[in-house]
Amino acid sequence: MSLSGRTDVTGQVYRQIRAAVLDGRLRDGDPLPSVRRLATTLGISRTTVGTAYERLAGEGYVRTRGGAGTFVDTTADAPAEPSPAPAGSPLRVRAVWDLIPDPPVLAGVDAPYDFRLGMVDVAEFPFAAWRSLVAQQLRPGPMSNGGHIDPAGLPELRAAIARHIGVSRSVRAAPDDIVVTNGSQQAMDLLARLLVDPGAVVAVESPGYVIGRLPFVAAGAEIVGVPVDEEGLVVEALPDTAVAVMVTPSHQFPLGPAMSRRRRTALLAWARRTGAAVIEDDYDSEFRYGGRPLEPLHGLDRDGHVVYVGSFSKVLLPTLRLGFAVLPPALVPAMRRAKHVTDWHTEVPLQAAAAQFVADGRFGRHVRRMRTIYARRHHAMRAAVAEHLAGQLAAVPSHAGLHIATVFHRPRDPAAVAAAALEDGVALHPLPATARTGPGLLLGYGAAALDSIDPGMRRLAQVLDRSL
Repeated sequence: MSLSGRTDVTGQVYRQIRAAVLDGRLRDGDPLPSVRRLATTLGISRTTVGTAYERLAGEGYVRTRGGAGTFVDTTADAPAEPSPAPAGSPLRVRAVWDLIPDPPVLAGVDAPYDFRLGMVDVAEFPFAAWRSLVAQQLRPGPMSNGGHIDPAGLPELRAAIARHIGVSRSVRAAPDDIVVTNGSQQAMDLLARLLVDPGAVVAVESPGYVIGRLPFVAAGAEIVGVPVDEEGLVVEALPDTAVAVMVTPSHQFPLGPAMSRRRRTALLAWARRTGAAVIEDDYDSEFRYGGRPLEPLHGLDRDGHVVYVGSFSKVLLPTLRLGFAVLPPALVPAMRRAKHVTDWHTEVPLQAAAAQFVADGRFGRHVRRMRTIYARRHHAMRAAVAEHLAGQLAAVPSHAGLHIATVFHRPRDPAAVAAAALEDGVALHPLPATARTGPGLLLGYGAAALDSIDPGMRRLAQVLDRSL
């Protein structure tokens, strides 16, 4: 018997003895080495060998005689070798899941110049303070063993969210209007369950946030793209048959403009006329670097048509799946039920830590600090594009967020350019042609160090020069 490495040593001992029994190298009644002797021979602990022997005995491959030792036992009904998993299956998923793309893989990309979307600077996260808050929650207490956890979220967190968005975004919300979710994506999924029957029309921005619309696709909705221009969503192009529209009015994704006051007023008038829901995704409104901030749609709504969706993931860490929805009071009971059906409630220690983080003012300080850091990167990215890529790309005007959109001066295949750039160490996302713009590239700076932006854009310029 030999061991390979130091991982799963118990499993290695178990499998090698079992294989020897099954192929006849060890026959019925053959003695196995004592636990002490085999452990000494292999240079491992007796506990490891003992655990492997116990597993073999439990599965009927060996038997132990008190005081005599451990022996092979082929007379018992030992289990047969596990059969391989079937190559196919008669089970069939709903056809709608063929329309859902595979999840994007953000990990595993090793690029010196990382300008992908959906990334934040984890090095700037206050890990020590957060670890202390979470540790405080992982102690015995009333909620440690379950208890009555409201699916809508901890009252302390909902109150903290209501205060924060009231001050920072002028969103009028009582704690009871808020449902805490596992990121904004789950909020979208719950809303799709509440609002959409199969075949119902849901309007989305085109171009827009593709992942956010997927829950509505999965619910069987008919997705209708509505163009955007420099004033945001073109309200006149909305279909009156839509039961809901998803919008990013504060910072349109991915092009960047804010929806004008005129369009906001028109959108709410359309919702009143049609009875549709307006789902406002305020995904990175904390990071605004210029221009006059506009009041959210939720603040202009007087009739209960707007659902305001927010997320902590872009501000804190993407791996901390924590979001929320502010709903008209009439929708809250159904949303609570939908949340309970889905997963009972969002992780309680995470909620409690976040509530304390917000209530203590640490969240606000972190946002202000990161806004300063990201503002420098935003201006550096625009300057580098203007200096090194002026003949290749034009930046779309934007004053917020963690990326800028750029458009090619001459027609190119953005996917091919993105692939060539990655081979040269520059990771970014393509921007397909839209009704408003030609094709281009999306350049994120959330995870890009300030001193990497200028050389990264020089490298991208070289890639574009070679691909002429």
